[in-house]
Amino acid sequence: QKATCSESSQAKKSQHAEEAIFYMNCRAAYLTVLKSSLENIKSKEQLSLVLQRAGRNPSQKTVNKYWTSQTTTLNFDDFCTILKKEKPATKTELLEAFGKIDTDNTGYILHDELYKILTTRGEKMTRDEVSAITKQADFNCGGKLDYNKFCDLYLTTSEQCCKTAREKLEVDSRWRQQQFGSQAETSSEGITSPVSKPSPRIARKTDHKLAPTKGESRTPSRPSSAQSCKASVSTTLSMGASSNRTTKLIEPDTMKDWQCVQSKGCFYLEEDGEIISHKYKLHLPQRSTVCITIKPLNVRQVEGKSCHWLSVDTALYILKENETQENLQLVSFTEQQNKEMFGWKGELGSGVYWLLPFTTGCRLKKVKTQNAGEAKLVYRGEDGELALTKEFRATLLDIFETIDLDGNGLLSLEEYNFFELRTSGEKCDEEAWALCKENFDMKKNELTRQGFMDLNLMEANDREGDPSDLWVTLLSLGYNKALEMTEACPFVIDIYAEKCKPRLKAIYLEAGSWQLNRAICKSVVNKGEAKVMDGCENIIIYTYKAGRRITSVIENKSENKVIIHVNNEQSKNCLSNRGLTVFAVEVAPKSMMVSQHVMPLNEQEEWLYNCVHSLL
Repeated sequence: QKATCSESSQAKKSQHAEEAIFYMNCRAAYLTVLKSSLENIKSKEQLSLVLQRAGRNPSQKTVNKYWTSQTTTLNFDDFCTILKKEKPATKTELLEAFGKIDTDNTGYILHDELYKILTTRGEKMTRDEVSAITKQADFNCGGKLDYNKFCDLYLTTSEQCCKTAREKLEVDSRWRQQQFGSQAETSSEGITSPVSKPSPRIARKTDHKLAPTKGESRTPSRPSSAQSCKASVSTTLSMGASSNRTTKLIEPDTMKDWQCVQSKGCFYLEEDGEIISHKYKLHLPQRSTVCITIKPLNVRQVEGKSCHWLSVDTALYILKENETQENLQLVSFTEQQNKEMFGWKGELGSGVYWLLPFTTGCRLKKVKTQNAGEAKLVYRGEDGELALTKEFRATLLDIFETIDLDGNGLLSLEEYNFFELRTSGEKCDEEAWALCKENFDMKKNELTRQGFMDLNLMEANDREGDPSDLWVTLLSLGYNKALEMTEACPFVIDIYAEKCKPRLKAIYLEAGSWQLNRAICKSVVNKGEAKVMDGCENIIIYTYKAGRRITSVIENKSENKVIIHVNNEQSKNCLSNRGLTVFAVEVAPKSMMVSQHVMPLNEQEEWLYNCVHSLL
């Protein structure tokens, strides 16, 4: 009996493994043609192409069988069903078909005979199509086709189609991020996470691909091998216009006797949509009541140019450091709001705290490239010498204001290195900094505004007026070709302490760490509304509203991976960080992860959050 049970278990595992491989191949092929497995096949030609990418070679008769006169679209489920029915041809089947023509069993078919058959029988081919076959040297010789070699090449090509699709799926992380969540927060010990790296200076592409626009919906989809399930949970929240966003946060003006420290920082948008920012350490020498705030930094406003970043949402998560940096404990986050400022007020004990800035990505996201022309950065004066244009100088002053983290009007080596890491991926060492001191204006071993200007002018001179390197710097800092900052959001953090002098220092410039992801999940679980999914008690959806932001978190208590379908089609005036009205997220066993962040599209109007999470 034990042996029988063991064999049965092994058979089930083998079956599940085969289903997993089948589904992976289906999805890989589908995503070589369509942007998401939630997008529908919209034509016969698309169906034929996606079947070919899956290693099939469908005849027109086969395509017509599934795409009838009544068919308008086919979804991913339909595609999986078709692939299960239309098995790839085996070599034995192919040889049998050729054997009906080669009655003498010579292993060859004369080209003249092949022309006659392929142009007059079944789905008739043109002479040019047949010629394309007979001209292939791999399996043709002396006016004959070696159909054994043809079959080998056919099967190799079929497998290569599948392999290429799988490799492309693995390489292109944007497909996975669009369709499946990639930042699961494991509730158990021993969390593994990728190491964040600073962004090297890389020229950005100008043909950004945008997520579907608001109101666009996709047909829900699930793997055909998955078991259909009606388990779901619905959450509805109705909010009024945000004309008055003041809450109980104490204004810093009322704390004039408290000791204060300030630091600036910035959110930068990467090419793949990931957001990186500065991370900070806060030192408190003794227990004290503190007020911590964060808001977008209001730098120079040029008439006629919009300040996109001022509408970006900001937040800070406060984590207490214990014995090690890896062992961080969530204290709280800035959930109280006063206009564009978010803050937290409470008592903190003495020690070291990490402050992790966060923005949802609802407002800081890729924007459509505008062909407004390229701003001029440098010009040659009457004396033939290079000079910076007035507009570029103004932009450099803004950049200086942003990277001058302590706001003292000078750039220290540490501050300058954050700038270098962002724009070139390298650090300036003490020796190079000493060289800068010899050539550019400095005070107290810190670079002045004029020194920073001259440094950029030197870069232009090094390239004999070619602004390419200057543009790489500007693009990496979130500026577009019109010198508008559209893909970055500078911010300012203020710490007020009643009983001691706090110390605040920027430590890293990196993407959101697993500590931040865990903090977001825990804050929503601790403060949000929990709903157990009907029909599946191991799946819990937590929803929490903080100021202008609604965040939902999915907790999977089961031993198996789950795929949750998320539908926002009934929401109104809402903007999701996912960029999709309908999407799916994959949640690992015994873990939790953010489903989505949602904000109002227009804050001056009412907005309705209506979200349905369903288990596929």
